Amino acid sequence: MSASPGEGEHGIPSDTAKEEELEVCLGSNEVKSRAVVKYSAAPPPTSYALLQEKTDLKLPPANWLRENPQLGSAGTTVLGSSSKSKPFSSFGMAYDFIDSIGDDVDVVSDSENIKKLLKIPYSKSHVSMAVHRVGRTLLLDELDIQELFMRSSQTGDWTWLKEFYQRLIDQKWQRKKKSKEHWYQKAILSKFLYYSINGDGAAEPVPNNPNDVEEENGAEEFSPSWPATFISTPSDSEESAAPKEERVSLDSKFALDQVTPVPKEQNLPTLFNEGENSQGVRNDFVRNIMWTFEDIHMLVGSNMPIFGGGRYPAVSLRLRDNNKPINILTGIDYWLDNLMCNVPELVMCFHVNGIVQKYEMIKTEDIPDLDNSTFSTRVVKDIAQNILSFLKSNCTKEGHTYWLFKASGSDIVKLYDLTTLCEEAEEEKCQNPFTLPVAVLLYKVASNMMLKARQNRKHNGTIRTLLLNCVKLLDEERHPQIIASAHYMLSELFQLDEPPEEDGGESLRAGGSEDSYSDEEEEEEDEEEEEREEEELAEDSDDDDDNGSYSTSSDAPDDSKAVAVIRSVGELSVPEKYKSTHQIRPSYAFPVSQDKEERCRHVLSYVLKGLKAVDGSIKKESDLPAADPNTPIPLKYEDRSATAAGAAEKGIALLLERVGPFQDKQKLPTRSGMIPGSWQHRMKLQLFLKASKAYYVLSDAATNLLKYGRALRYIKLALQCHDAYCSVSSILHPRVLLFHSQCLSLCGDIQLMLAQNASNRAAYLEEYSYQTKEDQEILHSLHRESSCQAFNMATDLATDPEYQLFVSSKCYEAGYDLLTSEAVKDHGLEQLAQVLKRLGNIRNEMGVYYMNQAAAMQTEKEVKTSVSVVEQELWKKSFACFDKGMQDFEAIGDSTNTALLLCNTGRLMRICAQAHCAISTDQSRGELSPEETLYYNKAIDYYLRAMKSLACRGNHTVVWDSVNWELSTTYFTLATLLQDYAPLSRKAQEQIEREVTEAMMKSLKYCDLKTESARQPLYQYRAATIHHRLASMYHSCFRNQVGDEHLRKQHRSLAELHYSKAVRLFLSLKDAPCELLRTLLERVAFAEFTTAGQSSSAAKLKTLTAALEIMTDTRFAFQLIHKELLEEQTELRTPDPAEPTASADGADAPTSSGLNLQEVMKLIGVFEPSFSFLLLQLIKLVAAMKRKPSNKDEELLKTYKSVYSKLLRADKSAPLHNRVEVYMELLQQLTPKTGSGDGAHVQDGRNQKNEDPQDSAPPHLA
Repeated sequence: MSASPGEGEHGIPSDTAKEEELEVCLGSNEVKSRAVVKYSAAPPPTSYALLQEKTDLKLPPANWLRENPQLGSAGTTVLGSSSKSKPFSSFGMAYDFIDSIGDDVDVVSDSENIKKLLKIPYSKSHVSMAVHRVGRTLLLDELDIQELFMRSSQTGDWTWLKEFYQRLIDQKWQRKKKSKEHWYQKAILSKFLYYSINGDGAAEPVPNNPNDVEEENGAEEFSPSWPATFISTPSDSEESAAPKEERVSLDSKFALDQVTPVPKEQNLPTLFNEGENSQGVRNDFVRNIMWTFEDIHMLVGSNMPIFGGGRYPAVSLRLRDNNKPINILTGIDYWLDNLMCNVPELVMCFHVNGIVQKYEMIKTEDIPDLDNSTFSTRVVKDIAQNILSFLKSNCTKEGHTYWLFKASGSDIVKLYDLTTLCEEAEEEKCQNPFTLPVAVLLYKVASNMMLKARQNRKHNGTIRTLLLNCVKLLDEERHPQIIASAHYMLSELFQLDEPPEEDGGESLRAGGSEDSYSDEEEEEEDEEEEEREEEELAEDSDDDDDNGSYSTSSDAPDDSKAVAVIRSVGELSVPEKYKSTHQIRPSYAFPVSQDKEERCRHVLSYVLKGLKAVDGSIKKESDLPAADPNTPIPLKYEDRSATAAGAAEKGIALLLERVGPFQDKQKLPTRSGMIPGSWQHRMKLQLFLKASKAYYVLSDAATNLLKYGRALRYIKLALQCHDAYCSVSSILHPRVLLFHSQCLSLCGDIQLMLAQNASNRAAYLEEYSYQTKEDQEILHSLHRESSCQAFNMATDLATDPEYQLFVSSKCYEAGYDLLTSEAVKDHGLEQLAQVLKRLGNIRNEMGVYYMNQAAAMQTEKEVKTSVSVVEQELWKKSFACFDKGMQDFEAIGDSTNTALLLCNTGRLMRICAQAHCAISTDQSRGELSPEETLYYNKAIDYYLRAMKSLACRGNHTVVWDSVNWELSTTYFTLATLLQDYAPLSRKAQEQIEREVTEAMMKSLKYCDLKTESARQPLYQYRAATIHHRLASMYHSCFRNQVGDEHLRKQHRSLAELHYSKAVRLFLSLKDAPCELLRTLLERVAFAEFTTAGQSSSAAKLKTLTAALEIMTDTRFAFQLIHKELLEEQTELRTPDPAEPTASADGADAPTSSGLNLQEVMKLIGVFEPSFSFLLLQLIKLVAAMKRKPSNKDEELLKTYKSVYSKLLRADKSAPLHNRVEVYMELLQQLTPKTGSGDGAHVQDGRNQKNEDPQDSAPPHLA
């Protein structure tokens, strides 16, 4: 309790101020008070001079009226009192302690206003105060109605309030003239304080001078200075003596560096010409104190002189007439002053007619118990809580000026909303002197909270309400900078890059209206009312009723204009008469929306309002072309084709010029007349960039919804905003260039999607052509600064897919060039990888486009001719795109996409090979040409590189399987062409056979038969086909080989091996009966051929018996054929459109459209004679046996004859399915007799499945 309240040196904020708590106890009564000095302009208190008895205070001391920091403002006036404050002092404190406003503090006011409120139940004097609300903080300032009316009589303003006031008190209140006694008392108090300053004879009196009376009695009454709307004097713009603690330096993007009105505002206050402290809106208190009285937190300004001495280092000095006792009002006054300034002791000097009599020291806690001045501290506490609750419950609209009024001698306290009354009277905003300070304080509090909101978004609802009310209070023509800046801050509240967080509290949807917020600035107040109150305190010395409330005048009639009324001041003394609603924080709604488009529309609406405010403040209009903002600016639509590439290249060059940062700073005005560096210039840059970001997010959202026409329109607007930004800005920041690269990338994405979805072009055109009025007005504002033509080429909606792909690639290239430029290359590494990926993708798309065009040209050719120049150009374009794309993916280490592009390049090589197909004179297929072989081998090389890029199947299963299939297909195609169209004119038969075998075995190596997948049946079919073809080739070699018996045996063995494997695989497929039947018949023919070289009957019998066993296996093929024939008949009877089955991928795949009847008939034509021949030969051989036939032989012979007889009598003209049934029956009769059983030869094939290491080995990289 003994710390000095004025910590620190003169004029320096007391950053180390100690928190002192003073508790006052009166019996069972107890109040808690804690005062912390936040700032002090006074030096540490020095001991006061104890005046000798009989000192004549009527004589002025030598230092009288000299400025002295010990006395503060009391030292510069003959009033000698600390009771007078500058007008609108609460606003000055609010500026200096902006962090506390709106949340931490309940009340900001001059200490004199606090005392006057707490003395309402004890005093008959009138009360007139202006009340403003900011969040949960109330700002209180004295409102001298008489001074206001005196000024209004000269200006003609406020006539509505003057008439209302005269009706209210039912008389014309005339200003009281100060009495001679009043000025006498003020003068001796001033002289007493100067006498009390200790040191260097400062307190010595000057020689008696007859002019003293003139000094005492001729002092003028000091009137307050209202804002410049009413009066403007040089003294109004003085700076305060010292900087204040906690003066907030706001972020440059929100701060109103020098918010000066436009030049035409000659009659308005220039609040920011000299920083925050100008036009009287400043904090002139000697000290600012954070005073906590019970649960009420108040920021109080005080000018009370504090001295050292006594038992405590801090005391307050008071001068009293010994003939007049201290009354209750004076006691409360002294007690509250000491509590607020944390002064533990009061020194009272008594005088009689100006002659010092004695001194008396009183502890602060003893003041409530003084004789004739006894009061209850608990009652004072209740009064404070009730008044605060009353004001907080009724002063709900922030931005409004409330008037708390109690007439002299009345018991009724009324609260009026002057803002509402002013609106009803249709007065202009500027006629309310509080409007501009309130608006600017709203802005400043919002700016300060905005910095905090970057870490905590729960304040967004509060900030939004503050700014909306700030804008409501201001005239756009007079204060465009504040309005533009407020709208920009409003746009900043909406998070465009991520969904808003619903933190609860203020960010919830519920509760709160927009005008339940307000911000205020400093304005000047009148001092006259305070003087009148002090005069009443001195005159009312006989009024000492402890809890009395005066009602010497009759209650005024009910006033319907009042917001709220306290019927009797006595109610304020009743504990919790008005509930403590001030502890309940109001909820301020922030429009939370998960819809990105809605959030962006909010942002754009605020950006537009900000742009309008800036444009309205720029004078240079004559150079601009006349344009109606309501007339849509057409979005260019052209039907371009690939022939427009030259014009497009020129457009890209302009685009790239716009991308780089400008090095030369602009000095000349912009197109609209803005001066670079002006507030308009800075604000437009921010607004253009914000609009560009909003349109970017809209475009991205539309892309996700597949609305590509709308997306292109939005990205066009985003790039137009950026174009205008570039036109205005002298140097582009790296973050702006990074964002521009994002815009270009998104534009490339949209053009790519448009190219891929050409079928919906009509719908996209309709979306692209639509424009909202808001977009038109923003575009109109953009055209004030730029033609916005730089990115037209990139954002036009064309009809040619090739051109759209070209534009898309150029957008990505522009973004890449930007990200690799000197200004940005160190900031956008992550973004660079994304752009490179997009570049690789678009180049792949373009390569595929040109490749498909080349393939289409081949299919459209009616007559095969040599390769055309157009085809070759398409191949070159496609290959160049694939090659560049691979470089892009390799640059970012994307092996998967590199493999895909290598795979596509392999496919291109196969298309080239197909185009070089040799055609004979009769338009039939000729031999395999060297060009075909070359391109197929190139394709194989690219597929192998793709496999190498992927390294293993686990890295990317789908891509690996795709490349594996294509590689197997290419080997198979090459082998098939070598086999079917052998280049015998260039190569020997043996060499061709080796090449076929090598290619077939490599194809077989990449047939993945073990992995279960959608391609497994295709792999099985291909493997079966490969074995069948190899078996046929070895069969042919065996037949044609002459001389080399060892080679013949090898060919025979290989043919048997591959036939058995082919049969096994075809059987496992269950859907290739024709292939199975053909393979079995070839195998039977192979067995028949071997008998030609056998001379022994026993050997022949053995061979033919084995051949018959193979023939019996054909019943599995006939069973499948029979099943399909029955299904087809059923479908014909009950037609039901079957779902189309997926066609096989490859030329060798089986048809899936049903059974090939022509093929079946052809195979049956081979089967019957072969079967008949076998049976006949076997019957002959068994019958001609030299040894005696056994019973088994006789049974076989009987069966053979029976089957042979039935086969010969079979009806060749019967329906196919009947003939197949006969074959199945005959083959079934032979099966038990042969001893092979079901699937005997299939089993035989299975037993040999591991004989071929090439077939059993798992797939591996070449």
